[in-house]
Amino acid sequence: MGYQGIFMRAVISRFSGLALLLAATTFAAAQSGYKVISVTDGGTISGTVKWSGPAPRELDFPVTKDPQICDPQGKKTVSLERLIIGPEAGVANTIVYLKNISAGKALELPEQRRHLDQRRCHYVPHILLVPEKADLQMQSSDATLHTIHMDGAASYNLPFPFPNQISSRSMSTPGLVNLRCNGGHVWMNAEMMVVPHPYYAVTDESGRFEFTSVPPGTYQIVAWHEGWGLAGKEQAFDVLTERAVQRPVFTEPKTWEKSVTVNANQPSTVSFVFGNK
Repeated sequence: MGYQGIFMRAVISRFSGLALLLAATTFAAAQSGYKVISVTDGGTISGTVKWSGPAPRELDFPVTKDPQICDPQGKKTVSLERLIIGPEAGVANTIVYLKNISAGKALELPEQRRHLDQRRCHYVPHILLVPEKADLQMQSSDATLHTIHMDGAASYNLPFPFPNQISSRSMSTPGLVNLRCNGGHVWMNAEMMVVPHPYYAVTDESGRFEFTSVPPGTYQIVAWHEGWGLAGKEQAFDVLTERAVQRPVFTEPKTWEKSVTVNANQPSTVSFVFGNK
């Protein structure tokens, strides 16, 4: 590879890292100071995230390591899981949250979003929500070495040499965390949001979300998606084989924002529409 190619990949990698750090810092600053109160007259916010127009081609990546574990069906490629569109055009794995809420119910989030498994060389779930100052529990179901590398609001590099051993780490800073495997399984990717209040949701396969016990008021509601484009590849390092490998570099996350008013004991509805235009 020529000097220009190496230089461009270094620029892309550095830009992505700076963007992730900036996003994590901005997020933390915007969400601080939340107070738990008794919500006796709260309303609900529900809605959907839908895709408009032709669906882009699914991003796949070749299985370059441990095919007997990572590719038992012999497909030779795996999905990068960046954009999941349901049968009713619902966009799954979108994080929806209230941006400017300062007080409300106690911080409760779905347990399944606070536990990470490495299963058949995929992160399960692909999108995580972990309360600020709470633990993320991690394990690997695979009989191969995985290494979780985190960047952003949390920075860890954790090896998982044995199956089904649980490791926990506290997520002390709110913000976005990017997860990758440094064990040579370069297609493995996930995103985690460490959050300071309970008004966060991840859309289901139909693109639906809901918040309950929202204090009356007017809020900014944000839909955040990790992005579905491939910007190129970068050189990474397989800690087991000590060889250089090529890892995908993704385009930047996308956000949409709206205003929503919640009245006492009343439902509110918000809909987002995504697309390539």
